[in-house]
Amino acid sequence: QVQLVESGGGLVQPGGSLRLSCAASGSRFTVNPMAWYRQAPGKQRELVAGITTVGIIHYEDSVKGRFTISRDNAKNTVNLQMNSLKSEDTAVYYCYGQDAGLAIYWGQGTQVTVSS
Repeated sequence: QVQLVESGGGLVQPGGSLRLSCAASGSRFTVNPMAWYRQAPGKQRELVAGITTVGIIHYEDSVKGRFTISRDNAKNTVNLQMNSLKSEDTAVYYCYGQDAGLAIYWGQGTQVTVSS
């Protein structure tokens, strides 16, 4: 059973930066892919960025050029560096991972609030 534990959320002013981290445990194999989703109040959960073990990366259009996703395959960790944050980035951010058996796992979520 894979467990995903997130850290790094918080309150930041517009234009500021935050770094989210997610560590996967409980798997003998590399969790792949790993990704970050977010869900704002009253909206559906959406993919923010995803990354595979070979470095294939996808970004949601609104975060391109501002967010950077990275991973450490050996440690089964994924990070999301968020720069130039906007109020519309406010949401609960969830770590996502898929194991070798194609089972999907979610972290507990971490709140990101962008406000002055």
